[in-house]
Amino acid sequence: MDGLWEGSALGATRTVVSVSLGSARRDHRVRYRLADVEIDIERRGFNGDVEAARQAIAELDGRVDAIGLGGLDVYLYIGEDRYVIADGERLLQAASRTPVVDGSRLKRTLEPRAVRQLAAHGPLPLKGLPVLMVSALDRFGMAVALEEAGCRPVYGDLMFTAGIPYPITTLAELQKISRRLAKEMTRLPVRMLYPTGAAQESEPEARFPEEYERAALVAGDFHLIRRYLPASLTDKAVLTNTTTAEDRGDLARRGVRWLFTTTPLLDGRSLGTNVLEAAMVAAMGRRPEDLAAADFEELLDRIEYRPEVVDLQQGAAGADGGH
Repeated sequence: MDGLWEGSALGATRTVVSVSLGSARRDHRVRYRLADVEIDIERRGFNGDVEAARQAIAELDGRVDAIGLGGLDVYLYIGEDRYVIADGERLLQAASRTPVVDGSRLKRTLEPRAVRQLAAHGPLPLKGLPVLMVSALDRFGMAVALEEAGCRPVYGDLMFTAGIPYPITTLAELQKISRRLAKEMTRLPVRMLYPTGAAQESEPEARFPEEYERAALVAGDFHLIRRYLPASLTDKAVLTNTTTAEDRGDLARRGVRWLFTTTPLLDGRSLGTNVLEAAMVAAMGRRPEDLAAADFEELLDRIEYRPEVVDLQQGAAGADGGH
């Protein structure tokens, strides 16, 4: 992304740390520029240990400009309704001075925007495209945008989160089921809802492979996608983020043609939404609760945001959206 995610010694410097419940094996550090603000970004994984992550946030409080929470969502949005995951809320409360974000505010702006741009300029026509969204409860804005683009979705929230062999096929049904289950789900430990720690590194175990086979596009959280990948995904596309070079190699070996990431590639890996939201909060120098969707939209306009488009079988960026 020209002028945005590039090394620079210009302007002010901000520090962002992503505290993740994911595997420490995926830790990394990068320094890049957001508009005219240089951002030092570090990811620290805590292998599913919620208490260790909470202590790390408390130690970082007041010492960095923003903290991202990785490996879980704190807030789930269903339309205008908001639900709070208990484990995530405890982590948020560990800091009183430094802003802590989980990426959910940015997701509601960024991911629909990515889908609209892929519909207009991507390598695949989205109208009529069969889509498997492994979980839509954590990406409701993306689900709405995919339906608006004319896709034929299956939402796998019951299948891939609860193991219930019931594909949800309409947004109205998704809303009805999600609102019924959300309050109970938010009380569960995060490890029961989402792969954390070693579960992110274990070999995929194919689940509901017929749904992967039906879909031309598989969308949603990468770790949930990966956890249940079938051996073959020939000529399919994946819409996600937080992928590493190793992840892309794995997808390519399974035959995936197109990888679309809603966040930029930095040093060969795509950011988590929590990291990008934390970087934006740090760059703008404002509390996240004071930021509206319009503030994120304005910054995305300034940086001329586009999703990344990579042809995994050619090892090159796509023509109308890759960078």
